[in-house]
Amino acid sequence: MGFFDRLSRLIRSNLNDLVNKAEDPVKILDQSVSDMQEDLVKLRQAVAIAIASQKKLASQASQSESQIKTWYERAELALRKGEDDLAREALTRRKAFKESFSSLTIQLESQEGQVEKLKKGLVALESKIAEARTKKDMLKARAQAAKAQQKLQSAVGDISSTSAMAAFERMEEKVEALEASGQAAAELAGADLESKFAKLESSDDIDFELQNLRKELKSGVENVALPSANEKQLEEDEMKVETVKIEEVDAELEELKKSIDNT
Repeated sequence: MGFFDRLSRLIRSNLNDLVNKAEDPVKILDQSVSDMQEDLVKLRQAVAIAIASQKKLASQASQSESQIKTWYERAELALRKGEDDLAREALTRRKAFKESFSSLTIQLESQEGQVEKLKKGLVALESKIAEARTKKDMLKARAQAAKAQQKLQSAVGDISSTSAMAAFERMEEKVEALEASGQAAAELAGADLESKFAKLESSDDIDFELQNLRKELKSGVENVALPSANEKQLEEDEMKVETVKIEEVDAELEELKKSIDNT
């Protein structure tokens, strides 16, 4: 394979790739329908020209047919008048118009066939254009949906391949941690509040017990401080007995000391 062949194939492949990438289905569909519409206009013009030509041929054929009849009548008139040469000339002119009429008739038949084909092609093209317009709207909608899907997939791919999603997930974890911390603080605050109320309640119990104890002690002191008359007399007698006994012991102790000293 020659160098120039390879280079040509490479250039054509790259150009085809560029063209394929540059083709926008929506734009191409619109342009295709526009081109078909232009073809339809041209075909209508061609049909109009063909019909006009057909009418012209029909008019010429009709005129030739009329001239054939006219020159035949003139030839008859010349014969009646004894003008054989003039009759011969009239028949010659009639023959020329007959040939012209024959040729025009053939052309007219051919033109009628062409006009009929053009009319059928025009109807077929109009039908195709109407169908193409319907399909164009559908294909454009599908192409736009496909592009949107492609952009969505690309966006999702970009998000997953960058650090934006990781940052988002970190912030989500941070928010969850803050929420957990707030819940823990709320629970601790509730527990502390419960402990305070429990302390107050226990303090009330202690105060109540203290008051009861005070009442009991107060009632006990009153009982001790207010003995009966018999109890008072008994206590005084016991105190006297003890006093006497102590003095006697002291006297005996002094006598014992003196006896020791004298010895």
